[in-house]
Amino acid sequence: MPKVSQLHLDARRQEILAGARACFARHGYEGATVRRLEEETGLSRGAIFHHFRDKESLFLAVAEDDAAEMAGVVAEQGLVQVMRNLLDDEFSPEQAGWLGTQLEVSRRLRTDKDFAARWAARSEAISQATHDRLTRQREAGVLREDVDLDTLQRFLELALDGLVLHLAMGRPAAKLGAVLDLVEEAVRRR
Repeated sequence: MPKVSQLHLDARRQEILAGARACFARHGYEGATVRRLEEETGLSRGAIFHHFRDKESLFLAVAEDDAAEMAGVVAEQGLVQVMRNLLDDEFSPEQAGWLGTQLEVSRRLRTDKDFAARWAARSEAISQATHDRLTRQREAGVLREDVDLDTLQRFLELALDGLVLHLAMGRPAAKLGAVLDLVEEAVRRR
């Protein structure tokens, strides 16, 4: 049997993650049956579960990928940029998948204590990136100084959560750029 290159294995893994992201977004965790995962990815269960131990591991990998991408944007450009990206990409299939994954993570955090415990370490990367970015911004004199960093961070995280919910409910995104401008102005030095 010929040996498959690591490049091919990595590409196949990314293909599975993209299909699974769409499937979880469309059907939720419970509704994303193995059959639906096969249909969405175009691969057999054997091919899918060669790369992932089980559906739980697959879902965590999708959520981790999303969290890592988000943490990268936060570190370089801030949490408000993540929100702007959501508006820019609101109608793309990838964005719909990201929103679905975030909503499913939120639901499972509320209803599944084991998942919440496993997810805590993963979500710390986003929180740390946000904290580090705010610290650098404060040191550069860009942020207001009358509010502590933890409060500013919670404010931005709540704004993101609200935006995700707003978009997930199918509410219009028109003119939300002005709202994000207001969020950004609220944390900036006057």
